Amino acid sequence: METVAVVGTVRALYRYPVKSMAAEPLESVYVGWHGLAGDRRWAFLRPNSEGSGFPWMTIREKPDMWQYRAVFADPADVEGSKMLVRTPDGREFEVTDPELASELGDGVRVMKQYSGIFDTFPLSLLSVQSVDGLASLIEGNPALTPLRFRPNLVIDSSDATSPFPEEGWESCTLRIGEARIRLNARDQRCMMVNVNPDAPADANPAVLRTIAKQRNARFGMYGGAMLPGRVSVGDPVLVER
Repeated sequence: METVAVVGTVRALYRYPVKSMAAEPLESVYVGWHGLAGDRRWAFLRPNSEGSGFPWMTIREKPDMWQYRAVFADPADVEGSKMLVRTPDGREFEVTDPELASELGDGVRVMKQYSGIFDTFPLSLLSVQSVDGLASLIEGNPALTPLRFRPNLVIDSSDATSPFPEEGWESCTLRIGEARIRLNARDQRCMMVNVNPDAPADANPAVLRTIAKQRNARFGMYGGAMLPGRVSVGDPVLVER
């Protein structure tokens, strides 16, 4: 028999209009088959990467991509709007401007994909409790924020007994606002999590090392929409088991 329980609330929502660039915080967003509206629709490709299974220019190659901020020229039409990118020194380019690509690196080029450019699944979810739990495992207990892990949904769990509560929701459907989201798998992490979004040059390799050793290299959850709909900060999160 199906059971439904409230497991927390939405603490924050983020999308990343250009892959590996700064997060855009949201109060409310439509969650569709291809993730959050406007999420990861653009990406830059590394030179000579056509045959690669992972051709993207990311924070791994250029940590200060975190400081490039993508904004929609028309926020009311995120799927059809021009994309503008503000550089760390305050200049603004259209995302397709060759000068922006050349600033990111010789031979770098840009592409758009309306269905989103995702590594595995179109949605990522993380709890604030997991971030705190991970920090407690790292020597020195460094200050970590959810943004280091680039989630779409940040959940404040009501389960005080588990430091990694979302792992218990795997293969379950979450009811959040108007949407139904299925959590399919734990998120396998790479060296991008070592980069501090507030200070990209200040990498901490102990973050990924701890995830690899203590969490089997996985941290947070991947998923997708079972039923599209609008989700807002403050919405209760219900899990169907």
